[in-house]
Amino acid sequence: MKTTLFAALLLAAPAALFAQTTPAAKPKPKPAATAAPTRPAAPNPAQVEARANALTDNMQKALGLNPQQVEKVRQINLISVRGVETARQTYRQDVRKMAGVIDDIGQSRMAMLKEALTPQQFDKYQRKREEKMGVPSGQGAQGNAAPGLPSRYEE
Repeated sequence: MKTTLFAALLLAAPAALFAQTTPAAKPKPKPAATAAPTRPAAPNPAQVEARANALTDNMQKALGLNPQQVEKVRQINLISVRGVETARQTYRQDVRKMAGVIDDIGQSRMAMLKEALTPQQFDKYQRKREEKMGVPSGQGAQGNAAPGLPSRYEE
């Protein structure tokens, strides 16, 4: 019985090998990708304007802006939001490049706001912004000892 099983396997094996070496059906070719990169769509102007207006309204309430300042800040916010949205769409495949461009836009916005606001308004804005972003305050920046470690004053 073992010999018949062995003989059957020997006869079936070459047939299986030949079946695998026959050419398979050719896969359908994939449609060729366009060589030219597609241009990203422009940011939605209504959304950009709504976001800039919301930023301006919040700043007006928090900082007590006068009418001339409101218009200057609205233009600054509109330019900044439009630039950020364009960068997000343009560099969505290159996150590092996008982050760099957005950082540049933020620095430019801060410089323009510094010119449009009074020193007191700008300081207040800066403090609120740091709180919101989680930037450590001067107290925390000087350093508290890590839990479980002695502070430098306890020796």
